[in-house]
Amino acid sequence: MSTSDRILDAATDAFGLRGYNATSLDALARDLDVRKQTVLYHFGSKDGLLEAVVDRAAGELSDALSEAVDNAPPALGNVEAVVRATFRLALRRPELLGLVRELSRLGDPWVGRAVESLEPMVKRATEFLEAEMEAGRMRRSDSRLLLVSVYSTVMGVATEVEILRAFGVELTLRTAARRRKELIVFLHSALAPAE
Repeated sequence: MSTSDRILDAATDAFGLRGYNATSLDALARDLDVRKQTVLYHFGSKDGLLEAVVDRAAGELSDALSEAVDNAPPALGNVEAVVRATFRLALRRPELLGLVRELSRLGDPWVGRAVESLEPMVKRATEFLEAEMEAGRMRRSDSRLLLVSVYSTVMGVATEVEILRAFGVELTLRTAARRRKELIVFLHSALAPAE
């Protein structure tokens, strides 16, 4: 693995799990057993490193969600596929979803960069929702607002570990599977067309 890839991996972990402000380049370099100047050589600055982390993470998220949707049944099956893929990411790569939360906390320009990187996926999701509403397979609503609402709900249930603990939810694979199942049922009832 190249030095820049090792740095990106370590920075993704640090920014996603500890936070951007809580991560110093000195500590990152020390953990990697390289000099801080090596990190700066590859990325120029801490902000440059975050830019590279955001771009790489956006590509990975987009690929994972696109693959899930490409292999899913139509209509609400696509929504289920996204929920399942998000929960898989939360279990396998919590630092990626933690990075998304961290970017929203940091605000602009980082949120803008992430949104720009994910725009093709957002466009695809919006077009899917509009087509499903037009076909009568989903309740009619504002597709972009619906997308944000679904995103917020899925991310919250999949990644807000401390809030779940505060509500007395035990954090195991079994409870994660139950949360995922309950979330899918909730989304089905929220999105299904009125009878």
